[in-house]
Amino acid sequence: MANPQTQNQNLNSKSNIRYRSYHFSLNIIKFDLSLPEKRIYWSIGDQLLRSSTSIGANLVEAQSSSSIKDFMRYYEIALKSANETRYWLALLKDSDLVNNQEILYLIDEAKQIANMIGSSLLTMKHKKI
Repeated sequence: MANPQTQNQNLNSKSNIRYRSYHFSLNIIKFDLSLPEKRIYWSIGDQLLRSSTSIGANLVEAQSSSSIKDFMRYYEIALKSANETRYWLALLKDSDLVNNQEILYLIDEAKQIANMIGSSLLTMKHKKI
C-alpha cells in the first residue's frame, strides 16, 4: 500500500493535471473579479470564466467515465476548453485592456495545461491502437 503522505503529494503536485486546472480556475476567478465593471469586460470575462472552469470540470468528469472512449472524449473537451481559454486571454492581452504581467502568466499556464492534456491524449491514442 502506498504511503498516504506520498499520495497527497501526488494529488497536489504541479504535474497533476487536475490540480493544475483547479488552481488555474481559481486564478481565473480572481482575475475575472479584478476586471473593470464595463460592458466589454462582462462578455469576455464570462466566456473566459466558462471556458477555463470547463477544463477542470471535464477532467474530473473523465474519472467517472464508463469506457476509455468516453474518458478520451472528456479529455478532448478539456483540451478544446483550454484552447478557447487561451483565445480569450490573448484577446484581452492584445487589446491592451488588462495588466500584461498577469495575463502573460495566465496564458502560459493555459498553454502548459493544454500541452499536458494533449500529451495525455496522444499517449491514450497510442495505447489504444
